[in-house]
Amino acid sequence: MNNILMIHMESWDGRMLGCQGYHPAMAHATPNLDALARRGTRFANAYCTNPICCPSRANMLSGTYTHECESWNNFRGLETGMWTYDRGLRATHDVRLLGKHDDHLTGHHSVMNRVADMLEALNTAARPVMDWDPAQDIRVAPGRERRCHARDWQMADEATAFLRQRAAATGSGRRPFFLCLNPGLVHAAFHTNEHWLERIPEALIDVPPLDTTNHPANVYQQKSKGWRHGFDDATVRRVRRIYFAMCAEADAMIGEVLAALDACGLAETTTVIVSGDHGELAMEHQQYYKMSHFEGSVRVPLIMAGPGIRAGQTIQTPVSLIDMAPTICELGGMPMRPCFSGESLLPLARGETDRSRGWALAMYSGVTCNTISYMLRQGDWKLIVYEGYPSRLFNLADDPQELNDLAAAQPQRLEEMTRLLDAQVDRPETYRLWEAYRRHTFAQFQRQAKRGLYVDDTYSLRDHPSSDYREIMNNAFTGWDDADEARVNAWLKQG
Repeated sequence: MNNILMIHMESWDGRMLGCQGYHPAMAHATPNLDALARRGTRFANAYCTNPICCPSRANMLSGTYTHECESWNNFRGLETGMWTYDRGLRATHDVRLLGKHDDHLTGHHSVMNRVADMLEALNTAARPVMDWDPAQDIRVAPGRERRCHARDWQMADEATAFLRQRAAATGSGRRPFFLCLNPGLVHAAFHTNEHWLERIPEALIDVPPLDTTNHPANVYQQKSKGWRHGFDDATVRRVRRIYFAMCAEADAMIGEVLAALDACGLAETTTVIVSGDHGELAMEHQQYYKMSHFEGSVRVPLIMAGPGIRAGQTIQTPVSLIDMAPTICELGGMPMRPCFSGESLLPLARGETDRSRGWALAMYSGVTCNTISYMLRQGDWKLIVYEGYPSRLFNLADDPQELNDLAAAQPQRLEEMTRLLDAQVDRPETYRLWEAYRRHTFAQFQRQAKRGLYVDDTYSLRDHPSSDYREIMNNAFTGWDDADEARVNAWLKQG
């Protein structure tokens, strides 16, 4: 039984690695992950199961999709007591978790997440829900300090110290370890310094084409995210270059941990997994953040290296974070659980087979989206289904930027992929459960908030906390008025 080192990144668009060959500005920005891919297996088309933090991690850790574990949004994840692979590994491994490790549990996000996630489907006015969001900050600090994001580097230092302690330990009873780092990089806000910015060639930064498709779900999301800086070319290029620079810094941080693993003589007995919870649109489709089924939002990095993993191998077939729990169970000698919806990736990574499920599934029902949506990737084709809105179909080989909707031109392909989606998800029942959850949970919140039991100090209230119900509602939906309140109360009575 081997050691496991897992590095699970925030908001890293899985296309944005030098070894992916997708973006020229990233060609030399990630030398450490590129080297890891050369000595291991890179899953070139890896996807999250839900493009926002809490449900993505809930799905990955439990091995169950959102519609199965009911991790509906950034407020609702797993409940205390639900199985996760890091808990299961404690029976056989010494487990050390560093960084963001509670974000798969219910209740760890802001009041805005509670309110907006419950009411977004009623937000017919498309009122901004990300207004005053500090993640929209754009800043390049002066100086060339290599450790720009100091908290993440401190975490890397703790990881290297743990590895040195393990290498120095002796004794026949020593158990293998599971070390997992969850840094904050490369999550917005868009912050870097001159040292890292200069590593991204300015001449190679692009301005993504305008998305003029006017699909109602996309238009709604653009409005609800409330991006306040505009989309002029200079701003878009600045955001993208900073984001790429953040990826370069994260790669350097990962490199130090991997170098320590080698220096401690642990590389030959340790399986390394580098992954991420979701991507970052970085101004593609005129959006920032994630919360979307476009590639920049749902693609994640996934590289595995270590004993038995085939070196220099690239797997093109779509895989998913839903596969991480069965993979780690196999690595850790744990039995597969009957609730798992994924499959172990070890047979692919070891070169034992080239057969797999062959598709990746994602769902989104959270903030900035006013319906449930699903994504299914199979081969070059990608289906996006929005409940209540037209479905979309893209061929990623011909249209990697997802601007040419082929749903009308390819009715047979649309039908085939919708049939495959429906074989995995009972969509009417999922919608019913989602609606019941939202109605019940908001009714409880409304009763408590009107009694003054909540104190909201997030977003626009961060400098003047409030327990006033209407102020809290306005903080979640900018411009909240009597008509909004009446619409919500009528919806509550329907239940």
